[in-house]
Amino acid sequence: MNRAFPRVGSALATFAVALAMAPSGAVADPNDDAQIPVQERPRLVGLELSGGEGVWRAENRFNLSWKFDASTPKSAVTAVHYRVLDSNLNDVFPPVELAGSPESVLGVRLPAPPGGTLAIPGQYTARVWARGVSDGPVSVVTLRFDDRPPAEAAPRLPTGWIRGDVEPVLQIAHPQGPQPLSGIRGYAVSVRAGSAAPPCAGPERCSEVETDLHAGIGGDTLGLGLLAEGAHVVSVVAVSNSGMRSQRAESAELRIDSTRPDLFLGGSDGGWSNQPVRVIATATDALSGMAASGPTGPRTGIAVDDGPRTVAQGNEVTAIVAGSGIHTVAASARDAAGNVRGEDGASPPLTAVVRIDEVPPSISFARNEDPGEPELLEATVSDGLSGTDISRGSIAVRPLGSGRPFEPLATSFSDGRLFARWDSDSYPKGSYEFRATGFDVAGNAASSTLRAHGASMILANPVKVPVAIHFGFGGRRLVWHRCARVGEGRRCHREVIESFSRRPQERVVPYGQGLSVGGRLVSASGAPLAGYAVDLVESFDAGATIRPRTTSVTTDAEGVFLARLASGPGRRVEARFGGNRILTRAASRDLRLGVLTSVRLRASTATAAIGGDPVVFSGRVGNFGAAIPSFGRPVQLQFRLPGSSWTEFRTVQTDAEGRFRYPYSFSDDDSRGVRFLFRAYAPPQPSWPYEPAASRPVAVTGY
Repeated sequence: MNRAFPRVGSALATFAVALAMAPSGAVADPNDDAQIPVQERPRLVGLELSGGEGVWRAENRFNLSWKFDASTPKSAVTAVHYRVLDSNLNDVFPPVELAGSPESVLGVRLPAPPGGTLAIPGQYTARVWARGVSDGPVSVVTLRFDDRPPAEAAPRLPTGWIRGDVEPVLQIAHPQGPQPLSGIRGYAVSVRAGSAAPPCAGPERCSEVETDLHAGIGGDTLGLGLLAEGAHVVSVVAVSNSGMRSQRAESAELRIDSTRPDLFLGGSDGGWSNQPVRVIATATDALSGMAASGPTGPRTGIAVDDGPRTVAQGNEVTAIVAGSGIHTVAASARDAAGNVRGEDGASPPLTAVVRIDEVPPSISFARNEDPGEPELLEATVSDGLSGTDISRGSIAVRPLGSGRPFEPLATSFSDGRLFARWDSDSYPKGSYEFRATGFDVAGNAASSTLRAHGASMILANPVKVPVAIHFGFGGRRLVWHRCARVGEGRRCHREVIESFSRRPQERVVPYGQGLSVGGRLVSASGAPLAGYAVDLVESFDAGATIRPRTTSVTTDAEGVFLARLASGPGRRVEARFGGNRILTRAASRDLRLGVLTSVRLRASTATAAIGGDPVVFSGRVGNFGAAIPSFGRPVQLQFRLPGSSWTEFRTVQTDAEGRFRYPYSFSDDDSRGVRFLFRAYAPPQPSWPYEPAASRPVAVTGY
C-alpha cells in the first residue's frame, strides 16, 4: 500500500531510478540522469545505519552516520541532504537539508500515514548526498521497520504425567493469520513450577538472548530437559525478526512424576495357614496415581514362587497361594507416569512369605514308666512343617463305652508333649478311655485315643492304692458301759472296744464337755499308713455360730491318729485323707456328736406358804456357740410328786441372753406339807445346735 507525500518532481523520481540502477563505481546525480565524475562534486563515503543495515527494527528511530571523501574538504560542503523513500520510491517526507558539513543524522523517524498514528511497517530507503557548488553523488542505505507483534503460538505438550527420567519435548503450534512483515525469528519459552512465568522480561519485545528457538517459524520443537517432580507451566510466545513478541503468552501444564509407586502386600502376615491364602497387592502413588486407564496405563502385578506374574490394570491384583510349603510372593507396580517398582533392576519387588501347612500333626499317648505317677498322662505331638503349637492341646477322659462327650483335663505342654494329671479319686471305679488332641502352628488339629504301639489308651480306676479310714469315738480303746434300768436302779455291763469301726457312731455328752476321737489309716490290704496327715472336719449343727473347723493330725507307726474334740454345739465329725500321687483319697463315716442343752433353775425359797407370797423360779439356758433369737426361746417349767412323772405347768420365754423368770403361788390346801420337785426343761427347737435337756430339780415344800 502506497503512502501520499509531496513529490519533489520528476527529476527526483528519475534520480531515484537511476540510483537504483547505477552500476558499481558510479553514482547518480539528482539533477541529471547521466553519470558524472565524482571528483568534481562533494562526496560522502561510509554511510552507515546504527545497529546494522540488514536488521529489522521495532523501534521507529534510525541513526545515520557518514564520512567525507579525503579529496573533499569540509569547507567545500555547504549542506548535507537526505530523503527517505518507501518501497514504491515515494518520499515518505520532504527532503531534509542539514546546513554545514555534519557527519550524522540522529532520530530519523518514519511518519504515520494521513489519519494514522503509527508508521507503516516496511522496508525503506534512505538517500544522503552533500552539496557544495553542486550536488555530490548519493549514498544509499536500507531501513527495515516492523513494530507489529506476531499472533499467539500455542504450546503442545505430552498429555498426562511424564516420568522424571524422560525429557519432555515441546511442540509449538505456529502463529495463525498473516505473519509480521519481518517474519518469525523464532520462539521464546519459559518453564516454571506451579505457575506461569513471562517468557521475556519486556511486555512487547524479546531480545536475541531471550529467544530460545532461532530457526524461524518452522523451528517449533524444543527439548525442555529433565525437570523436577511436580506440576510445571510452560509458556510460549512467537518472536518476529524485529524482536516483537506475541501480545499474549499461551501456556500449558506439564506434570512430572519421578517417584516410584508404593506397594503393600495384604493377606499374609508371615504366619502359618492351614488352607490356601488369598494375597492382595495394592499400589499407591501420590502424583500420577494408579487409576486404571487401559493396557498402557497403571498396573499392579503379583507372582508366586517365581511363576508367571498375574497383572491387573489399576492399583490392585489378587492371587491364591495354595499347597503345603513355604511360598514367596513378589509384587510390582507401574504408575500413570510409567514409573515402575519391582520391574527393573533398580527397584526390587516387594516380597512376602506365605507359609501353608495343610497336614495335621501326629499324636499318640506315651507310655508312663513312672510307678510313682499313676495319674500322669502324656501324649506326644509332632509336626514336620509348621511345628507343634505349644499354646493349645488337651487330654480328655470319659467312661469306657459310655458314648458320652470327653471331659477335658487340665493340660500343659512341654518339649513336644501334652501332660495332664487325672484326678482319679473324683471318678468312680471302672474303666476309662482317654483322648489326646494336639495342634500345629498352622491350626491343624489331630486327636487320638491310641498309644504309640497302637493299643487303646484305657485305664482301670482306681489307678492308685486304695486307702480306708476306720474312725470312732474314744482313744486307742473305748471302755463302753452298756446300762439298763432295773426297777428303781440301773445295771451296767462294761465292754472294751478296740476296733474303731465297731464303736458307736453317735454320742451325746453334757454341755461344756469335750470328747476323744480316734482312727486308723490303712491301705486296701490293711497295712497301716504311718506319717500321713488326716484332717478332722467338724460341721456344726444349724444355729451354731461357730464355722466348720478342721484339725490336722498325723498317723503314728500303726497308722493310728488321736484327737480330742473341744466343747461346743452339736456337730458331725468326719476324718479325711487327701491322698497323694500313689494313694487314693479317703473319708471315714460320719460321727454324730450331740451336746445337751445347759439349763439351770433355782427357786427363791425352799418353803412356800399356802396363799402367801409366790415362789420365784429363775434360771438360764446356756448359749455358747449358738444364737438365741431376740424374742428368746421356750423353756418348760415342770413339777413332780414322789412316785409320779414330770408334769409341765408353764412354758416361759427367755430373753436374748437365755435368762428367764417366773413367780408361782401355792393356793391349794392339799399342797400343805407336800414336798414338790421342780425342774426347767429345754424342748427340741429348730435351728438350735443342742439336744433337749432338763435342769437339776429343786425342792419346794408347802405349809
